[in-house]
Amino acid sequence: MRRTIDAYPTKAHERAAEEITSYFAARDETDAVLLVCSCARGKATVDSCLDMQVIVAPDAVVEIEAEWQRHAPQDETITELLRAGRFSDLHLDVWDGVLAPGTIDEEAIDWFEVSVGNLFVYSVPLFVRGERFERLADEWLPYYDETLRRERLGAARWFVLDNNLARIPWFLDRQLYFQAFDRFYRAFQGFLLGLHVSRRTYPIAYNKWIREQVAENLGLPDLYEQLPPLFELEHFESRALERKAAALRALADEDLTV
Repeated sequence: MRRTIDAYPTKAHERAAEEITSYFAARDETDAVLLVCSCARGKATVDSCLDMQVIVAPDAVVEIEAEWQRHAPQDETITELLRAGRFSDLHLDVWDGVLAPGTIDEEAIDWFEVSVGNLFVYSVPLFVRGERFERLADEWLPYYDETLRRERLGAARWFVLDNNLARIPWFLDRQLYFQAFDRFYRAFQGFLLGLHVSRRTYPIAYNKWIREQVAENLGLPDLYEQLPPLFELEHFESRALERKAAALRALADEDLTV
């Protein structure tokens, strides 16, 4: 099965996507070729990258990836894409499409939910062969099971409230303002994770498209209006971030619920 779209920002993006799709479709081991990220959602501009995911049989990943790396430098449509805009590039992964939840620990949130969303919810399949891609999607759609949801939501709450926001007053006491802000931003990303988990919706990202995700996808425009002011600081080297942390804590207590 092949599919075409009309949302590419330039002809160079379109030609590269078509050529890449044809290249991988010619391989029997290819299960799916997916357009993802901005181009897939009709949000791309001339400077946007072309993001694609290629799912192949697990035992063929190494071979096909190596062949692609030899082919890509000679593909004129990719060269044309690189010239289309100042930042336009090709981001392409060849892999088996198998996802598994990672760990939400002291250092970082896990991007598992973002991976599921961009692979199975927000992508545009340009080529699909057989039923394997559908079986992979069925494992996580419409959402993962309730046991895992409660576990992930609990981990997100801990990451936001205890691991990050709770530390901010301590950092401010020591005049570690940049470290306090780093913890605040981590907490905000964890809040976005928990917000999506609590509503059984997969996110797009934790550092962009925030209005689209919160106001539109989650249907929470009033909540979104409370988020940008959290980052408006009149004086950075002050206790202002402590007040912002308290405001984010209140939102997390209200919105990150089972």
